[in-house]
Amino acid sequence: MAKVIKLRKGLDINLKGKAAKETASVECPGEYALCPEDFTGLKPKVVVKEGDVVKAGDALFVDKLHPEVCFVSPVSGVVSQVERGDRRKLLSVRVKCDMKFESKVFKTDDVKALLLESGIFGMIRQRPYDTVANPDETPKAIHVSAFNSMPLAQDFEYVLNGQEAEFQAGLSALSKIAPVNLGVSSKQSAKALTEAKDCTVYVFDGPAPAGNVGVQINHIDPINKGEVVWTLGAEEVIMFGRILKTGKVDYSRTIALAGSEVKAPKYYKVKVGQKLSTLLAGQVAEGDVRVINGNPMTGVKTCKDGFLAAHATEVTAIPEGAEADEMLGWIMPRFSQFSTHRSYFSWLFGSKKEYVLDSRIKGGERHMIMSGEYDKVFPMDIYAGYLIKAIITGDIDRQEALGIYEVAPEDFAIAEFVCSSKLELQRIVREGLDILKKENA
Repeated sequence: MAKVIKLRKGLDINLKGKAAKETASVECPGEYALCPEDFTGLKPKVVVKEGDVVKAGDALFVDKLHPEVCFVSPVSGVVSQVERGDRRKLLSVRVKCDMKFESKVFKTDDVKALLLESGIFGMIRQRPYDTVANPDETPKAIHVSAFNSMPLAQDFEYVLNGQEAEFQAGLSALSKIAPVNLGVSSKQSAKALTEAKDCTVYVFDGPAPAGNVGVQINHIDPINKGEVVWTLGAEEVIMFGRILKTGKVDYSRTIALAGSEVKAPKYYKVKVGQKLSTLLAGQVAEGDVRVINGNPMTGVKTCKDGFLAAHATEVTAIPEGAEADEMLGWIMPRFSQFSTHRSYFSWLFGSKKEYVLDSRIKGGERHMIMSGEYDKVFPMDIYAGYLIKAIITGDIDRQEALGIYEVAPEDFAIAEFVCSSKLELQRIVREGLDILKKENA
């Protein structure tokens, strides 16, 4: 029987616009793009040029420090643009799809070699630092979370339906590298999850961020200095399983198009790097709307002409809020707005009420007050407030003592939401991890 881990700290935010459990198809766009910024810690080196003909699975760019780690085209076609920004920073490599969807064939039986050659290895992240995994390091474990507890997140149990064999194949292959720990939700009942083979299944019961792999690692087997673990998204496990079964790359994934500004929230089968306009056309309300690659808590702001991020399992649309005009401001009782405090009367409606939240932070950044508000929603055995202070002050020794090796920016998303000081906690943690990695390089 799987071990059940009960989490009491956290916060569930019930937002309007959840995706209905039905999957629609969309027109394949003419152009796809792979963006190096989706792969934290990567120093990209382009290995193609404009006009080159590529197949799905052919490398577009590699990691300068580890050239064997490649990032491949999701479709076959012609490289249409190598987009660069300031100081020639690589922004994206775009491929004009030929609609043939031809794939490079992979035949190796070596699991790690197959991960590297097919580009799936580039999807793997490692702790500490939450960066692209280093192929020269051996992990003590590989962690996979089969659910996301953030608001408007994709329901992986629905996505898994019909792909159970590929998911199990991926888990079994990964177990040849290191022990695999699979985190599932107490609300999930699919046998492919609860009775998964070649891995240890842990059941997590609690509010967001219970689905974060960092939270799960903290409760299963915390990371000590000098140790390395790998993390991989559940849908990437399916992608790897497809390669094992067919020998071909198929970067298709089923994402949730959700949010209060989406007319008919539902699921869509798309490919990594797909143009978002194919999803959003006619689906998103006109006006001041924020489109997010990911969920509202941890996603990245994008535009309607952007591209689906490599790790994104949902695309959400919420009001921007720039034009909002609230009569009498904070004096109003606010029955329709969400708050963690009872200063809004909306708490009278209980947890079933759905809310429409915009992107405003409703206040400016101010001095940090050690009120313990982070600890109420931070379900890890870490003093979140003190760790943030250590990062801000640049105290590396104290950061290490307080557990920075275990965290990733997404673990602080809920704490950032409730932060009365309006601090960008995820950005602060990301900067702290980057500095620490340079110090230890």
